[in-house]
Amino acid sequence: MRWLREHLVLILGLAVLVYTFVPIAVVVLMSFNEPASRGVYSFDGFTLDNWLDPCADPTMCESLGLSIRVALLATLVATVIGTLAAFALVRWDFAGRSSSNILIFLPMAAPEIVLGSSLLTLFVQAGFAGQLGFWTIFIAHVMFCLSFVVVTVRSRLAGMDDTLEQAAQDLYATPSQTFWRITFPLVLPGILGAALLSFSLSFDDFIITNFNSGSDVTFPMYVWGQARVGVPMQVNVVGTLMLVISLVIVVGGEIASRRRTRALATV
Repeated sequence: MRWLREHLVLILGLAVLVYTFVPIAVVVLMSFNEPASRGVYSFDGFTLDNWLDPCADPTMCESLGLSIRVALLATLVATVIGTLAAFALVRWDFAGRSSSNILIFLPMAAPEIVLGSSLLTLFVQAGFAGQLGFWTIFIAHVMFCLSFVVVTVRSRLAGMDDTLEQAAQDLYATPSQTFWRITFPLVLPGILGAALLSFSLSFDDFIITNFNSGSDVTFPMYVWGQARVGVPMQVNVVGTLMLVISLVIVVGGEIASRRRTRALATV
């Protein structure tokens, strides 16, 4: 019993990790599955066919391409606008600043079904009822990604050491040089983190997209539709690839951060 008390926190931590990663492990395993029939989700045999022909169902790759295009464009626009808004909220004092800080949280706090139905009503009232598709999905995704970008970049800015900028100005750096050589590199990790978060949120959004997509089908909507008749194993291939790409980005960012810290320590 004494050993159990001393290691209880470690055991609970490992149990939480296993609970978290079991579904991911199942997705990776099923990407190599050769099912006896499409509606069966048991592992019936090992095969590489799913990886060799990931677009066996062309509609899946079309929906995947639509999701990637929307996510990339929404991430780019939301990151640029959100970063500028974060700088304005942190660095400038203007009328309505407190109200803006509160309003930024509303899209994050509101249920997605409320946002989705509200946007659909807005598009219909604006005369876009018959034109729902890529651009209405894009507008909706920029809307909810924007709040996450502002909050993330603003936190990074608020925690930044202002004395570094003051030291640069004392050394006769111009405002432009101070921004690009001091401020921007320090805020960049927050901007990149906000961009990755926006891409993930946009790529896997289902509820808001379902309200405003019209006849277009994104990848989450394709998976939801196929779940009724049996999800093809290629969906697990896409999930595994997304996992690998995420791991590469995280590991690459960690290596770059350690190299930057080591370089600063040697200065």
